[in-house]
Amino acid sequence: MKYKWNYQPPTPEEQESATALANDARISLPVAQLLVRRGIDTADKVRAFFRPQLHELHDPYLMKDMDRAVERLNEAMGQRERIMIYGDYDVDGCTAVALVYRFLTQFYSNVECYIPDRNDEGYGVSLKGVDYAVEQGVKLIIVLDCGIKAVDEIQYAKDKGIDFIICDHHVPDEVLPPAVAILNAKRVDNTYPYLDLSGCGVGFKFMQAFAISNGIPFSTLIPLLDLVVVSIASDIVPIMGENRILAFHGLRQLNNNPSIGLKAVMDVCGLTGKDMTMSDIIFKIGPRINASGRIQNGKESVDLLVEHDYNHAFEMAEKINRYNEERKELDKRMTEEAGELVKQIPALDDQSAIVIYNEDWHKGVIGIVASRITEVYFRPAVVLTLDGDIVTGSARSVNGFDVYKAIQHCEDLLDNFGGHTYAAGLSMRVEKVAEFKKRFKAYVQENIDPAQTNPNLDIDGMINFKDISPKFHNDLKRMRPFGPENPKPLFCTQHVYDYGTSKVVGREQEHIKLELVDNKSNNVMNGIAFGQSSEARYIKTKRSFDIVYSVEENSRKHGEVQLLIEDIRTSE
Repeated sequence: MKYKWNYQPPTPEEQESATALANDARISLPVAQLLVRRGIDTADKVRAFFRPQLHELHDPYLMKDMDRAVERLNEAMGQRERIMIYGDYDVDGCTAVALVYRFLTQFYSNVECYIPDRNDEGYGVSLKGVDYAVEQGVKLIIVLDCGIKAVDEIQYAKDKGIDFIICDHHVPDEVLPPAVAILNAKRVDNTYPYLDLSGCGVGFKFMQAFAISNGIPFSTLIPLLDLVVVSIASDIVPIMGENRILAFHGLRQLNNNPSIGLKAVMDVCGLTGKDMTMSDIIFKIGPRINASGRIQNGKESVDLLVEHDYNHAFEMAEKINRYNEERKELDKRMTEEAGELVKQIPALDDQSAIVIYNEDWHKGVIGIVASRITEVYFRPAVVLTLDGDIVTGSARSVNGFDVYKAIQHCEDLLDNFGGHTYAAGLSMRVEKVAEFKKRFKAYVQENIDPAQTNPNLDIDGMINFKDISPKFHNDLKRMRPFGPENPKPLFCTQHVYDYGTSKVVGREQEHIKLELVDNKSNNVMNGIAFGQSSEARYIKTKRSFDIVYSVEENSRKHGEVQLLIEDIRTSE
């Protein structure tokens, strides 16, 4: 894969600001340059960014309908009504349900959880779920990470004498459901200052407001922040503003005192004793929590996340780990089949989007396959499969392109759809598939910037190995957690050489383990270049080359820096 390297040198004004910031905030100059580019240009802003404070969280009552939501919850508890906590079957939904359940059951026992079955009920609020609530005598349903489009289902529940409080972060339609309260900062009449909370984050704000109304100390909410950070990382929401505060303290909770369920998942993943990062959540914890909803039922993940006994939790974590292994096998097979379908698309290079359909695929894994296609082909992708007599699909996008709007453009063809800028779900009748493909592709073709369909590496700074000092690395770590809107910085060093000990490694000899020097210092830097063994022959010629990389801590040697090399290019 040939990446385009993008780098904008700092302007004289940026250079001047960075030099002043490095002196005022006592940080290394390369990190000061990074921060200035990200709008953090004073020592006070640096302090706030490096050490986010929980007291800086917004007042939850700034959110539209929060007063009504708290009033209805207090009323339900005062009248001893049965309450159902209902959520989506993905990581965000399961963590949100677990968070609200764990908090409320400290004060009230007449509560139960409900996660719809992906295969039997589909996404969101289902009539089957409402009917079950009626059978159980439920009078209030708190729905998390879904519900914003469930107009008919919530009206059905209302007719049955059940009230709804919606805690969602997906884009609503013009007509809102007839709920008692709708907590969603993406409402047209929004009054909340931060738009990008996860579904679990909205649930946290609801519990924060409930705590305020009942004089419950904020400290009782802090143990729940490990669930919030798992949702933030897994749902790929921006990690600036309020999400940065929640993620920062959530990681601290996850590292220092995780809940029993998450501790069991970490132990099953082999993460015991490791300094947990957002990447660990994205690649290790999240997929296992997700696997339950993909392969069986997400309720099993919720049961794990609210479990109090470690031995039982560990057994449950091993079970969802087995689901994850099954998911990986499905993922591998379906990705290979999808790749073959993509290769058969006529004039693929001329198309800005990919839509593929196989009626035999497992619908619990199509979102992962869509992500794989987007990663390989750098195009928005929609993967469709048949579920009964309905075609269901998942869409993923490339950086900077709003796939939700592309799907919304085709809404007259769809039975249902919902999601975010970069990920969405949809369903339609079989006879609509051909027209959907045509119209979706046409919309993308007209609205995407061609540069968005090319593999790019956005370089944050040009540095030499002598710049990678212990202080630089420490300052860089203080920029964590990384994620959308605060991406992990990429650096470029030019004219580097093999120290003489670099070698090809890996089961299939596909990676390169590097020891490198540059011509500006005597520092020998260790690096790993995954999947780039084709460059090994050139590297061994002793000629110079340029690298783009992130700076990591070597997980096997505490405190030692390692370069994670994204791309290698011969020096000009």
